[in-house]
Amino acid sequence: MLASVFTLSLAALAPGSASSAGATTAGARSSPATFHRPIISLGANRSNNWSGYNQGLLEQGGNKTFHQVSGDWTVPTASAHRHGEAEFSSTWVGIGGGCVDANCGLTDPSLIQTGTEQDVDASGHPSYSAWWEIIPIPSVPITTVHVRPGDHIHAALAESPPGSELWTITLRDVTNGQSFTQTLPYLSTHATAEWIEETPVEIGTGAPTGVAPLPNLSRVPFDLARTNTARAGLKASEEIQLADSQGHVLATPSAPDTDGDGFNDCAYATRCPAP
Repeated sequence: MLASVFTLSLAALAPGSASSAGATTAGARSSPATFHRPIISLGANRSNNWSGYNQGLLEQGGNKTFHQVSGDWTVPTASAHRHGEAEFSSTWVGIGGGCVDANCGLTDPSLIQTGTEQDVDASGHPSYSAWWEIIPIPSVPITTVHVRPGDHIHAALAESPPGSELWTITLRDVTNGQSFTQTLPYLSTHATAEWIEETPVEIGTGAPTGVAPLPNLSRVPFDLARTNTARAGLKASEEIQLADSQGHVLATPSAPDTDGDGFNDCAYATRCPAP
């Protein structure tokens, strides 16, 4: 059974397919671009690009696949961490791309996600935007939602009916009332669900392609996390801490809140208080 669960065909995303055409028509980010990718694992509970919470099929006992994920967060304020450096961060919910088991010995190659981005250019000027992405297609800007720091965001991905491989992506700025919805086909393994603060991959600035530097971010509160329309029931064992290639901690999630559907994420901190 596991072989069939983790075999991913990307034929549905080949150039000219419905998914690829939809992403290309909408357009990808202008240069410099950022791309979101599956977890770069450093073993259990630590990653080079993710901070937050990840639930996996095997970690859940092997009897739960993911067909819906949702969550809310507050867009953080971004500022320069290092003078003269362009820095990037993304906040999102997704299905796929994470650790399937608690020790992160097995990861999921598929990923469908939507969220916000908080970047700082080399002059120290921040910018904020919204996007969606289906791996391996580059991220697509959401031009109908104009986010600002402090805005309340609701994001959801839902496959309807379960098993149909037809997904509806929703992102709503609750603060200003702007929203985005798109339905498209995507072949997912349904093996992981996550709520993440990420350092995405940076492309097109003249520097070698790699995980981008993280700006300073105000505390990011996540709440109302759900999978398959039920409360997520987050556990401390599902935490992921972000660290650089030298092992220095860049971001840390808090323990879950009392009802198991929220947490805080803190940049440049080894500890983060729970909501």
